[in-house]
Amino acid sequence: MPLSLAQMRRNYTLYGLRDDLAQDDPIALFGQWLEQARKTEVAPVEANSMALATVDSEGHAHCRILLLKGFSDQGFTFFGHYQSAKGLELASNPHAAMTFFWPGLERQVRIEGTVARLAPALCDEYFASRPLASQVGAWASPQSQPLAHRAELEGRLRDVTQRFAGHHPPRPREWGGYCLRPERVEFWQGRADRLHDRLDYRRHDEAWQRSRLAP
Repeated sequence: MPLSLAQMRRNYTLYGLRDDLAQDDPIALFGQWLEQARKTEVAPVEANSMALATVDSEGHAHCRILLLKGFSDQGFTFFGHYQSAKGLELASNPHAAMTFFWPGLERQVRIEGTVARLAPALCDEYFASRPLASQVGAWASPQSQPLAHRAELEGRLRDVTQRFAGHHPPRPREWGGYCLRPERVEFWQGRADRLHDRLDYRRHDEAWQRSRLAP
């Protein structure tokens, strides 16, 4: 019998998201949810994994999974190659969106805003904290560029490994970090019978305004 996607569903019953118990600050609430996800999600799921959506210069949308590497009142940070597909897309259109999904908690968070590059000193600091293999890999991979075959990448890796033998490489000039400054944050809590809770936060003159959305 063929798989019927129309019949695949799950009834969410673990939690609710009450207005009187919700934070006024979405960054604080995100921190609480992320910490709960870190303690709850089953390996190998990474609680800081997210889908990052960008739009290119022709208006085409693109999405991929990345890892969040920090967050604060200033925004949400991640890293990558400036000449990669996402790097070029962000250079032409700085508007982007992130989505976190934690199935173990039946929760989702959507974040929308504008993205800017991090200061070089912050990029250097994070790059220095990465494992040596990841540092070397950043030099070896021309991210998003065509490769003739896998052996080409492996050859580049051997060359870079020999070049930096015995010491940690510096951060490549075209590799660094980004910060998404949120303008909208939506918290979604699964509820029974698809009557989910949705709290929507929007930034107005540096203050957050909260509203509840229909599921």
